[in-house]
Amino acid sequence: MTVLEKQDKQNISLKDEKARLRKLALAARDALTREERSKAAYLLTERILGHQWFYLSENILGFVSYGSEIDTGEILREALKKGKKLFVPKVQGEDMVFYRIHSFDQLTVGYKGILEPAGNTEAFCYEEQAACRTLMLMPGAVFDERRNRIGYGKGFYDRYLWNKEALQLRTIAVGFRCQVFQNIPSEEQDIKPYQVICM
Repeated sequence: MTVLEKQDKQNISLKDEKARLRKLALAARDALTREERSKAAYLLTERILGHQWFYLSENILGFVSYGSEIDTGEILREALKKGKKLFVPKVQGEDMVFYRIHSFDQLTVGYKGILEPAGNTEAFCYEEQAACRTLMLMPGAVFDERRNRIGYGKGFYDRYLWNKEALQLRTIAVGFRCQVFQNIPSEEQDIKPYQVICM
């Protein structure tokens, strides 16, 4: 077996392992009761709204919860109430662009049924100075105790963040405790969130 063949085999097995862990974590997430979801969302909201990064940030790069993801709605609404610039992602081809919204009314059903902005408002423009006044909240399927993250398999956040080092330092991945495993595999291109908060 050549070196390239060995690497291909390793990549395939790593991909399979990520898919297996993703399936386990999402099944556990789907099985949570309404009461468990509500309590976790409340605790997460309290934690994020009390976080220094939220308080000091002018820009919030949030995400609109989809399916059984932990509910970020109250966090996003509070960001708007406090006069912060709120940006949420829209999938455009293989990439994401974060567009500013002033209201949830500006969202429409987009990629895979997720609510997205139309893409006709101000887009978040990455600059190192702006990143220091920005908080990004990240979704994910699986996390571990070393801040590794497995997303949903398309690599949108990894591609968005790979050349934005200052913004990487202001990222918080959020989810439920059932999504946290002791140790998950990671690859060179996987971007670690700076913090993981799971309730």
